[in-house]
Amino acid sequence: QVQLVESGGGLVQAGGSLRLSCAASGSISSSNAMGWYRQAPGKQRELVARINRSGSTTYADSVKGRFTISRDNAKNTVCLQMNSLKPEDTAVYYCNADFFIGDYWGQGTQVTVSS
Repeated sequence: QVQLVESGGGLVQAGGSLRLSCAASGSISSSNAMGWYRQAPGKQRELVARINRSGSTTYADSVKGRFTISRDNAKNTVCLQMNSLKPEDTAVYYCNADFFIGDYWGQGTQVTVSS
């Protein structure tokens, strides 16, 4: 079983930047993909960005050009660099690890963007 711990959330003004990190308790090198999801109040959880084993990335249309996902298999970490933040980016951000045996989720970190 893999435990995921997110960090780096906080309060930032619109136009600012934050960098989220996700530390895994075990190896992520065998994962199918690592991803970041977010859930705003009253809304469903949605995919923000995903990076697969080969390094290919997928982004939600709403964050393309502003967010960058990266993974470091040696350190078992996944990061999400968020630039040009908007109030609509406000949500709880969750790290996800997709393995053949199942999905794992972190506890989430709050990101609040003020206008």
